[in-house]
Amino acid sequence: MCGGLIRQKGMSRNQSEIDVCANLVHIKAMPATSIHPGSQKSERLVTRVSLEDKMIISQAAAISGQSVGSFILSEARKAAVQTLETRQRILFNARQSQQLVDALLTGRRSPPTDRMKRALNRYRETVDSDAND
Repeated sequence: MCGGLIRQKGMSRNQSEIDVCANLVHIKAMPATSIHPGSQKSERLVTRVSLEDKMIISQAAAISGQSVGSFILSEARKAAVQTLETRQRILFNARQSQQLVDALLTGRRSPPTDRMKRALNRYRETVDSDAND
């Protein structure tokens, strides 16, 4: 029966029920949590957190069956990848949109490159379309 808040050890005479549960989950059910198996970990990240943040993170890590360090790394990595993808998508789309507008407004057309010609030939060979006739 796990419930309630995580209490810092020493805050009460008896260790809280969730402390015991979180510790048991952490010890007994922790799977391998390596994000990149075989990769060397040589860098270090350090941060200070409030007691409340530490308790919440510790509880979430225990419930998910991960160590606090593995939990923080996996969640931070997910957030970082999502942020990068979102920002890059916006930047690339803005740049590509500007390139399209510039190309349409200038009216100049560059001759097709050899690569473009090969791509068109591959397309015509693989796609059945009325436009290919």
